[in-house]
Amino acid sequence: MCEEMRRDPSVFLIGEDVGVFDGVFGVSAGMLAEFGAERVRDTPISEMAIVGGALGAALMGMRPIAEIMFADFVTCAMDQVVNQAAKARYMSGGKANVPLTLRIVNGAPGSAAAQHSQSPEAWFMNVPGLKIAIPATPYDAKGLLKTAIRGEDPVLFFEHKMLYAVKGEAPEGEYTIPFGQAAIRRQGTDATVIAIGGALPVVEQAAQQLERAGISVEVIDPRTLVPLDTETLIKSVQKTHRAVIVHEAHRRAGPGAEIAALLAEEAIGYLDAPILRVAAKNVPFPYNPDLERFILPSVEDVVAAVKGVTQYRL
Repeated sequence: MCEEMRRDPSVFLIGEDVGVFDGVFGVSAGMLAEFGAERVRDTPISEMAIVGGALGAALMGMRPIAEIMFADFVTCAMDQVVNQAAKARYMSGGKANVPLTLRIVNGAPGSAAAQHSQSPEAWFMNVPGLKIAIPATPYDAKGLLKTAIRGEDPVLFFEHKMLYAVKGEAPEGEYTIPFGQAAIRRQGTDATVIAIGGALPVVEQAAQQLERAGISVEVIDPRTLVPLDTETLIKSVQKTHRAVIVHEAHRRAGPGAEIAALLAEEAIGYLDAPILRVAAKNVPFPYNPDLERFILPSVEDVVAAVKGVTQYRL
């Protein structure tokens, strides 16, 4: 964010506690001191005001980065996101660009309960006009965020709470990552596992266990859900003939449902087993840590799913 704000004076950050308190997760530490209160704007506790104000600024030529502290409360600004930001360019015949980046903090951080733990990215996959990025590594977080800020469309940029502590390569200097370009995190031959956002560390651990058991897993990180890199997914399934999709969002109508449907439509001839989804169980997130672990997808769940598809016989 700092690099883009230094590069372009039209970029600014707006949200609850992003200035004085450095953001509840410390993401905007030091930004108020560097850029001042005009460009690092603290707001009331009102997602409607945050998104509405940012949308208006975007329509007038600014490039706002709006932070939604907890993804669960993007519902308070649903009209601005779904009926206004997503549709303004289309309804104006392309005359109104909406260069709005909406940073949305999703995922279960541990005992945050039903209203602070959700991963609602699939809610917005149904809405034409929105782009959806969901990085899983520091390198991708930087490159995808730069692409989002510089674009002309509204981007929902999902940041999993438990990935903030992950360390990895994020080079200084200039680079961007195109939307719609998946990353192959691990080459394999026996099954394709599609890991979405915060599920990647779980899938990587499962892949290591499976390797010790003699099962070779190819791990694909979509990086963006809209646009979705279907070509990379299909090529992987052509090689492995099996697919497992893992995400922390609830299983019913989650992002895995759309990906599974696409694979069934476009790659069914290559599949030697049913497409399986490993996801959160279809209940509200509990406060109790043991119950929360029970409903979240685990390493053991992924291992069992992959063993299931590799042992399946037509």
